[in-house]
Amino acid sequence: MTPQSKKTALLEITFDGSIMIVKPAGPNVGQREAPIMKADIDPVVKSAGKAMKVMVMDLSSVQFMSSMGLGMIIDMRNAAAQSGATAVLFGVNKELKALLAMMKIEKLYKIADTAAQLQAICGR
Repeated sequence: MTPQSKKTALLEITFDGSIMIVKPAGPNVGQREAPIMKADIDPVVKSAGKAMKVMVMDLSSVQFMSSMGLGMIIDMRNAAAQSGATAVLFGVNKELKALLAMMKIEKLYKIADTAAQLQAICGR
């Protein structure tokens, strides 16, 4: 699959043929944003199929995430797993990381705190 990207007011998706990076614009992923973002992400994930080896959720611009946002990142992890891809969270702030830990969501993902860790996970 050739490289592709998609940018909306709420997120940016890039796919280089094996690594998909989903970056919400932030600062909030709430009740309004989560379903719109999921509807934007789903077709790109389906189109990538088994070619996707790593799905990175870059949360570096996100300060707050509601329960619907948490549900969306669980859905994205499940979509990655169905494609056989590794799911990675990157750029998670301290408060959001505490919330993910409290909800046990961080166990579903590999977490990259630095660009070097992300590159190692992605094999680059």
